[in-house]
Amino acid sequence: MNTTELVDAVATQQGIAKSDAKKILDGLIAAIMESAAKDEEISLNGFGKFKIKDSPARDGRNPATGETISIAASRKLTFTPAKAVKDKLNG
Repeated sequence: MNTTELVDAVATQQGIAKSDAKKILDGLIAAIMESAAKDEEISLNGFGKFKIKDSPARDGRNPATGETISIAASRKLTFTPAKAVKDKLNG
């Protein structure tokens, strides 16, 4: 499912205009990104949690040449699904 399909589904389910559903989805994504940038955990009851994970710098290998390279430290946004989502996925 892409953004357009998600907007269509929300608009149909809630009986609102597609433009309003798009604004709501854009607002939700912006709020999640703002909270994540502040290192805040985002918890959506019945859905799951978004958390920031720090990956330390490390050495890696270039697969083409075998040369050792440095991989910089980075921050990643991870998602852990709630029990209800896990149950839905696993039958």
